[in-house]
Amino acid sequence: MKAIVYNRLGGSEVLEYVERPAPSAGRGEVLVRVNVAGVNFMDVGVRQGMAWNEMPFPRGMGVEGAGRVVAVGEGVTGFEPGQRVAWVYAPGSYAEMAAIPADALVHVPEVIDDRTAAAIMMQGLTASHFATDFYPVQPGDVALVHAAAGGVGLLLTQIIKQRGGKVIGRVSSADKVVAAKEAGADHVIVDAEGAFAAEVLRLTGGEGVHVVYDGSGPATFQGSLDALRRSGTFCWYGPVLGGPKDLNIMSLPKSIKLGYGVYRDHIATSELLRERAARLFSWVADGTLKVRIGGEYKLSDAAHAHDAIAGRASVGKLLLIPDDAR
Repeated sequence: MKAIVYNRLGGSEVLEYVERPAPSAGRGEVLVRVNVAGVNFMDVGVRQGMAWNEMPFPRGMGVEGAGRVVAVGEGVTGFEPGQRVAWVYAPGSYAEMAAIPADALVHVPEVIDDRTAAAIMMQGLTASHFATDFYPVQPGDVALVHAAAGGVGLLLTQIIKQRGGKVIGRVSSADKVVAAKEAGADHVIVDAEGAFAAEVLRLTGGEGVHVVYDGSGPATFQGSLDALRRSGTFCWYGPVLGGPKDLNIMSLPKSIKLGYGVYRDHIATSELLRERAARLFSWVADGTLKVRIGGEYKLSDAAHAHDAIAGRASVGKLLLIPDDAR
């Protein structure tokens, strides 16, 4: 089978499209044929050495996708060959075949196509947690969503609006404004330098927002603090760009609440994974949630997909399709 691996840390040039032996389903695992793999910003960080450093080289790439069950390993119940499935946080998903822990799998309803299923797993689960659990948005709440035209941002905006909130979206370039507004953003700020707080305060009559969702790295940290109202909530996420230096908790203003959202903490069990995924699929099926595919690449072109997401050139979700399936 073909797969994407890397033998050293570095830029997208370290990704290799290689022939590897097909895996088998071990105990507690399900062997799947990968029809679509999702590309996430965390994949860039993994490739650069921010995680998985305990794994030997060559390392597989990617953590999510959708496909069909080929075989089930010992001890697995609830899955059978031929069933459509999707998964999240299963390393090695940039491949034609993958052995996935059964606890990471969900069944895909027939009304949901493979591309949508793969696109909504990590980013959809993250966005839904942020807006319904980390800070449960209430009618009338105002949220600042960074990278509002990205995969998480577009989904997060829709869920906030569904719950009766208002969204101020921040995008890095003017060509992303339309996508953010189509997702429901009430206002969109174009800013690539981290100088957005004054406009947020103007739009909120000087009060600031109830919640900030910020995965844009240290450059926006102070601005996000400044954009919050008293007792506002700061949801910081995404480790790839790093965090603020030497944070002094005594310096936090306005009695704000600051937290760091991590996937493994907010989807901690297989039962919760399947419950949240089913909710996302139902929102897609009834038209409440629209998934925007920003680009499809051949599996062999994974490096180009990484360049696009790392360069902030993409709008929506990026996907990889096995070469022989395109």
